[in-house]
Amino acid sequence: MAEADPSRVVGSAEAGRPDDMTSVQASARRGPTTGSLSRRMILIAAVWIALLLSGGGYALDKVLASAVTRNFDDQLEYWLQSRLLTSEIGPDGEVLFTRELADQRFVEPNSGLYWQVSAPGLEPFRSRSLWDQRLRYGANRRYRETHYYESVQLGGEKLQIVERDARLPGSNVFWRFQVAQNRSGLDEQIAVLRRTLVRSFVLLGLGLTVLAALQTFYGLWPLRRVRAEIIRMREGRSSRVSSAMPVEVAPMVEELNALIEHNERQAEEARRHAGNLAHALKTPLTVIMNAATANADDLAETVVREARTMRRQVDHHLARARAVGRRGSAHSRADVWPSVESVERAVGRLYRDVRIDMDGPKGLQVHVERQDLDEMLGNLIENAAKYGGGSVFVTVRAEAGYVEILVEDDGAGIPEADRVRIFDRGVRLDTGKPGTGLGLAIVRDVAEIYGGTVALEESEDLGGLMVRLRLPAAVQTG
Repeated sequence: MAEADPSRVVGSAEAGRPDDMTSVQASARRGPTTGSLSRRMILIAAVWIALLLSGGGYALDKVLASAVTRNFDDQLEYWLQSRLLTSEIGPDGEVLFTRELADQRFVEPNSGLYWQVSAPGLEPFRSRSLWDQRLRYGANRRYRETHYYESVQLGGEKLQIVERDARLPGSNVFWRFQVAQNRSGLDEQIAVLRRTLVRSFVLLGLGLTVLAALQTFYGLWPLRRVRAEIIRMREGRSSRVSSAMPVEVAPMVEELNALIEHNERQAEEARRHAGNLAHALKTPLTVIMNAATANADDLAETVVREARTMRRQVDHHLARARAVGRRGSAHSRADVWPSVESVERAVGRLYRDVRIDMDGPKGLQVHVERQDLDEMLGNLIENAAKYGGGSVFVTVRAEAGYVEILVEDDGAGIPEADRVRIFDRGVRLDTGKPGTGLGLAIVRDVAEIYGGTVALEESEDLGGLMVRLRLPAAVQTG
């Protein structure tokens, strides 16, 4: 037996791997499902259509069968009335008829249409169609009104019988007039009617189910378009779902685009935080390298001091990253006034010759984590104390869904041309005082993370700089 070529075996195995991997990856991406939405909608429509058509068909069958039966009974009653109105008592007490019924079947033996006039103890008068048979006569009841019933008589023939008791002029007994007709024709009409109804309703149900399937397929088509657009984004061929969608799907697409924009903004924030951290670490590393290159006597002290600076920067930017993760949490809330008081006490210990005054309602809350609020206020109030002339005024107030925190000082202020540039990381207008140039940049970043803003203005009361920090107000509970 010839041996298989190993290269061919390996080649065929490798050739099958991409498809297997693709199917595995597709299954892994798909995740758990709850079944087909289309199948569910079609099944619900089919069950509902079946219930409606069954109920409607049953009701229609009853109505039509009753109409056909009533028409059948009305014809029997017409013959009964005709027989009753044309009857009289003869000289010997027998029943005579002034006019015969026009239907030929009354004179044909076993034709299926019969009449009979009976009285207790007397020989009945009957149509020739009965031949030598007679209809049953129950003498124990008297029917002054027309009475209908079904009966199996005359050799097993199923009959529909209408009867009525009447006393003829010149007679002292009640005569029972009966007209009977074979029900086979009536039952056949009802059976044909029911077969027609069943076939028609089955076809109607199938047609409506197919219509529901087409409607489901067409109605869910925009979701397939959304999936195709998402595939295009995953493959890098587009950045948004830009196709026009129906009104019902458009809000979902808008939210999807907003989510994509949110993720892009978070990625940009992460890049910006990485840049801030790199910039903050560059200066301490340069100082250490210079001290090490020059074999400085205070190398150890320099390394320890700059290492502490770098650790503070790393902790700071890790906190920024956590703030990004906490953004949007419904439980993120902080009381503004306790945070302002805490920062005021801390800054007051560092700058004992600076007077810090505060004003505003004490019950306001913002949609911000407390530690992030402390850090923003700490940067702003410390900058005001550091660069001001000795007076700092902090105002807290509510403003249309936001809480505004105004930090004013009596320093030299910032020229309007530099108020935008000062927010860039590492920019410092006063290099004569220690700092990293990250304070306002950090405040701006954290404020924007929570949906707030920060702006620089001129203080009308103190004459220096006024920083307007706007943060979203937390919904008051309780």
